[in-house]
Amino acid sequence: MRITILGGCGAWPRAGGACSGYLVEHEGFRLLIDPGYATLPVLLRYLPAERLDAVLVSHGHPDHCADLNPLLRARALRDDPAPPLPVHAPPGALDAVLALDRPGMLDAACARRDFTPGETFEAGPFRVDTRLLPHWVPNAGLRLAAGGRVLAYTGDTGPSPELEPLAQDADVFLAEASHPEVVPADSAAFLSSAAQAGRTAAQAGVRRLLLTHLMPGTRPGDALRAARRAYPGDTRVAAGGLVVDVD
Repeated sequence: MRITILGGCGAWPRAGGACSGYLVEHEGFRLLIDPGYATLPVLLRYLPAERLDAVLVSHGHPDHCADLNPLLRARALRDDPAPPLPVHAPPGALDAVLALDRPGMLDAACARRDFTPGETFEAGPFRVDTRLLPHWVPNAGLRLAAGGRVLAYTGDTGPSPELEPLAQDADVFLAEASHPEVVPADSAAFLSSAAQAGRTAAQAGVRRLLLTHLMPGTRPGDALRAARRAYPGDTRVAAGGLVVDVD
């Protein structure tokens, strides 16, 4: 299993960066998790749009799904349109982004595969276990298993007893860490800090921790220090271009 970080900015992309976007590959299958703002231009450095095999969306906020629109356009508006792209998402999560074009324009480009958080399904070689995690809109925590390896991803979430079992013994825990230490009170039920991600990683016994969704102004060094106080293992910030081979 190989994970390529396309972007990890929270809310909006910094100059030259991108929001949440993660290319996960196994046995030649290419799965894109969360095509957030500005992720498509980065993805196209690695492969043409028509070679992507599936998309998995954690929730419907645009910093996690906005670039589904240009991705589908890049597949549909060709002389030889690509086959429908399977897109797995919670019910309603894609409604806004698919409504950006005239009705029906991208219907043939997108094969919707709605799932309710809590369900388990397959996407190519990946077994995907999902859990409902607290956010302003329905958000699915994702646990992908293939080839004996596990990637756990929180999407965006507040504190939840579901986080530790989601991450349990994962080879990579990709965890939202919007703020280093303390989440502002008006967001505390719906977002997480790097310190919280570190505690979850330690409790769950994960092998690697990747901090993502750092809010604009959050310094990576501050996030790393906050997480490492609780978690002594391999910890990095999910910056664009980072590649993790899960062996």
